[in-house]
Amino acid sequence: MTDFRPTRRKALKLTAASLAAPALLSPATSAIAAGRADLDTAINRFVALAPKTTSCVVAVTPPQGPGWRAGYAPEQRLFVGSAVKTYILGQFLLDVESGRNQLSGTQLCTVSDAVRTPGSPVLIGLNGQTLFRTALESMISHSDNISTDITLAAVGPARVRELVGRMGLNTVRIPDSTRVLFSYLAGAPSGVDLGWDGMQKLEHNEKVYYDNHLLSPRTDVINDKQSMTSSANDLVNWYQQVLAGKVFTKPTSLIEFKRISAMADAVWMTVPQGLLAYGKGGSLDWGTFHALCFAGQMLVGKTPVTFSFTSNWLDGKTSGERTEAFISAVSDVLKAAANAV
Repeated sequence: MTDFRPTRRKALKLTAASLAAPALLSPATSAIAAGRADLDTAINRFVALAPKTTSCVVAVTPPQGPGWRAGYAPEQRLFVGSAVKTYILGQFLLDVESGRNQLSGTQLCTVSDAVRTPGSPVLIGLNGQTLFRTALESMISHSDNISTDITLAAVGPARVRELVGRMGLNTVRIPDSTRVLFSYLAGAPSGVDLGWDGMQKLEHNEKVYYDNHLLSPRTDVINDKQSMTSSANDLVNWYQQVLAGKVFTKPTSLIEFKRISAMADAVWMTVPQGLLAYGKGGSLDWGTFHALCFAGQMLVGKTPVTFSFTSNWLDGKTSGERTEAFISAVSDVLKAAANAV
């Protein structure tokens, strides 16, 4: 769950909408009402990480019989970081299906300073060409931001937004690129790319100018211009639909989506051992604003258990310093959910 972590930024604040005090799902739909008190206990432990700016939901949909959900503020829109890369993967595979621009996993893409951006553990120091398949795998398995920007440029951010719009995922926001996102948070106008030179200056705490004006960092990390946001409900709805075969027209596309989505590092960190699972995590540290997220689906026998966990907070520990506690809390919820199926 790798993202850009500059060290010099002013204190950031969440939008007022993000600070509304949420609550557990109503008793009629909560885990405790279904006799699953252990799951509610685990959810409460996760919520304790940041009660006002934490959201989660676990949705159980057995092949037969009624399904049920348990969660906390699942409609709350929060910053989910690289968790939105699942939508980019989905749009790329849709374009392969349709033959748009003759895209394929074996087509070559170019790695250069034109797309170089921080938070790229796989491609950061490389120049040349690689397969789009490698970029897709790096985007999901290592959250490589260069791979993300290469893929997003190939499909077009507007078309990814159209995809989530068609599916009714109204809280989802996708940036023009990760580099444009960082540029916007650094103070540039929406849509402006400060380039690799600008990213290096940000990383080294140097002054950054645009149009002869010194940039001041923004405080609106959660915004409608350049951001990575979603509610827990929207992430769960996406994984339920895409993994049920309701997004792609060709079986091979779903197989490829599953293959790549199973590579995410957060999967093996959180999902009970032995269970097949797919998903994507995300994180961000920008000044005093921090975020962690993991969403996906695991199979307990033949029963899909789809989930989303997000925590945003100000000050205190960074996402890296809090990852162990986040993973532990999420793991407890997923274990309790698996036992309740």
